Amino acid sequence: MAKKKKKPAKHIPQRTCVGCRKVLSKRELMRVVRSDNNVQFDPTGKANGRGAYIHNQRECWEKALDGKLEKALHTTISAEDRRSLVEVMDSLATKDE
Repeated sequence: MAKKKKKPAKHIPQRTCVGCRKVLSKRELMRVVRSDNNVQFDPTGKANGRGAYIHNQRECWEKALDGKLEKALHTTISAEDRRSLVEVMDSLATKDE
């Protein structure tokens, strides 16, 4: 009798949160991408450019916007891009809520 082949476990991509440095599955994190001329939130997670991942928690976004995000993306975030990222952050709940 032939043995049944076991299917290998499905690979789940892992990413590190820029704010708290926890490693989680890619789907649990929000992506910010640096393209040619700006830095923006990437809701699809598929935009071209260098990406960084952040928890969907306000505390992680605050830490990321304090400089960790710029380091991860190897760029300086413009005032306009920072405002759009702060709007995304403001839509998130804190741990207490």
